Amino acid sequence: MAATASKAELRELALARRSALGQSERAKASEIAVRYLAGLVRLGEAVSLFSPIRDEVDPTGLFDWIRVNGGRVLLPAVAGAQIVFRLHEAGAPLETGSFGTRHPPDTAQSFDPDLIIAPLAAFDDNGNRIGYGGGYYDKATARLEKAGHPFRFVGIAFSCQQVEAVPAEVHDRKLDAIITENGPIWFPEQQ
Repeated sequence: MAATASKAELRELALARRSALGQSERAKASEIAVRYLAGLVRLGEAVSLFSPIRDEVDPTGLFDWIRVNGGRVLLPAVAGAQIVFRLHEAGAPLETGSFGTRHPPDTAQSFDPDLIIAPLAAFDDNGNRIGYGGGYYDKATARLEKAGHPFRFVGIAFSCQQVEAVPAEVHDRKLDAIITENGPIWFPEQQ
């Protein structure tokens, strides 16, 4: 696909590649990616993960490990035009939200995360990502930066979701790293 492809075209391409993976291939790749991801989590951190939808990488295998190591598992929930990060206690029920996502109810305590693990549609080797088009993570990271809250922003995806170049816009927050089944890719200019 041409380097001048739009975000919509790149999103469609990357999601088609992801959908083409077989269920067992996705499960194995998710398990490997989560092992790499565990190496990035610091003890006691508040970590925003997500409950996967459709055929996303499944990071839920990390939930218990974070809790056992003194951390908090946060899940994003759409509240109006933004996302908030709510505490997910072990065994607590989740509600169905926008786009089929699963998150704690609005009675759950909200926290600002130390580490945000974001799902995505596509990424490039410069730390640019394409989400699903709502800009929720861009707004959330801008809010945290404005508040002066330090955090790391890491994407997780399958390697087949990498594209040549994502057309970045001024408001797009670059990733600090991307995790795939092939390991982490660091973007030093973001650290």
